Amino acid sequence: MLTLMAVHAHPDDEVISTGGVLARAAALGIRTVLVTCTNGEQGDGPGGVKPGEAGHDPIGVRETRLKELERSARILGIEHVELLGYADSGMAGWAANTAPGAFAAADFDEAVTRLVALMERYRPQVVVTYDENGGYGHPDHIQAHRVAVAATDRSGVPERLYYSAMPRSAIVEFSRLAREQGWDLGWPELEEGAELEFGTPDELVTSVVDVTEHVTRKADALRAHASQSDGAFLLELPEAAQVAFFGTEAFVRARGEGPAEETDLFTGIQGFG
Repeated sequence: MLTLMAVHAHPDDEVISTGGVLARAAALGIRTVLVTCTNGEQGDGPGGVKPGEAGHDPIGVRETRLKELERSARILGIEHVELLGYADSGMAGWAANTAPGAFAAADFDEAVTRLVALMERYRPQVVVTYDENGGYGHPDHIQAHRVAVAATDRSGVPERLYYSAMPRSAIVEFSRLAREQGWDLGWPELEEGAELEFGTPDELVTSVVDVTEHVTRKADALRAHASQSDGAFLLELPEAAQVAFFGTEAFVRARGEGPAEETDLFTGIQGFG
């Protein structure tokens, strides 16, 4: 059975970088499996209260976020959600990084062994996760990357391993469109011709998947994570802006062979197409 597995750190991480390929795979009859490594305890509490502030209840936040994850998975058509159950480590430098049960401080071999077991159960041909920096340096994202890479190598199950990417050219183009259309992105505008130090260098990107058909599902899935402020501004942008931002998902193929200019993560895999 053709199977796509996404390995993410927190509830809601599944949406922006991989919600489209998960929904697309489900629509094509490909089994989808989401592995979420932490329960998201360091997220926002009711009213946006942050960890460390009065009234922040990690247990309550965990319960809320896992329920939101269930809703998001249904919207995206994800068949199986597997929880590794580690505690959210919080942002880099937080005391939660080294708290008992935190994913960032977890026994590495144990975490890899648990993910290997899931890979052996579901036999995914394709696995997607974060790059070496976890996208933006979050300790749990980096740990998810390390665990996914090690589990892929140890199990030998997946034919291909991909890292989610944000091409620098796409960031510049979206900023240009926002400036042209007058969209308020809530961050400083990039100057025309700006050279970026963040995002993925275009020469590393191997795969760009058109997920325009699934933009509404992605937006609805992000909306399902209503307790969290991250990404909420995207839902306030005009529909055209959402299509521009959500309509493609890019990846770096880190393991396995594939077409030089890949537009689907399963192209060339036996049983696809």
